[in-house]
Amino acid sequence: MGVPEEIFDVVNERDEVVGQNTRREVHARGLWHRAVHVLVFNARGEIFLQKRSLKKDIAAGKWDSSSSGHLDTGETYDDCAVREVREEIGLHLPQPPPRLFKVNACRETGWEFCWIYRCASEGPFVLHPDEIETGAWFAPDAVTRWVNDKPQDFASAFVLIWKIFLATDGRR
Repeated sequence: MGVPEEIFDVVNERDEVVGQNTRREVHARGLWHRAVHVLVFNARGEIFLQKRSLKKDIAAGKWDSSSSGHLDTGETYDDCAVREVREEIGLHLPQPPPRLFKVNACRETGWEFCWIYRCASEGPFVLHPDEIETGAWFAPDAVTRWVNDKPQDFASAFVLIWKIFLATDGRR
């Protein structure tokens, strides 16, 4: 017997739960669902980015937010943010990090409504090998140049999130 497939909440245009379906069906049919992205910065103002594992079904091998992931059925955005940083990079947060902004479901996000969070940590991190190939700290200006010059190196959701982050005063 294999690993049970993840079940996601399916949502409507107002991000209200209207049903559930498997990860495979949600992605194959482009159904609206929910995710979080956590941007982790160190005391020098650098952001930790992860390079997604080649085992990932979407954006394999692309650079992405410090941590990101789908909400489990019935899970809150805040609980998911805490769980994802623990599972992906081994960061144990005593409470949800501050929310920065919400991105509505669109093609770039893979039809995910996404809450974006920010937290501070110096690492070091323990990277989940099935999720993350590697990770590194980058100066925000270097990330901006890289995103502008080679957006294909990044998950499409991160490109959108980074542009909104910069436009909404990313220095917060």
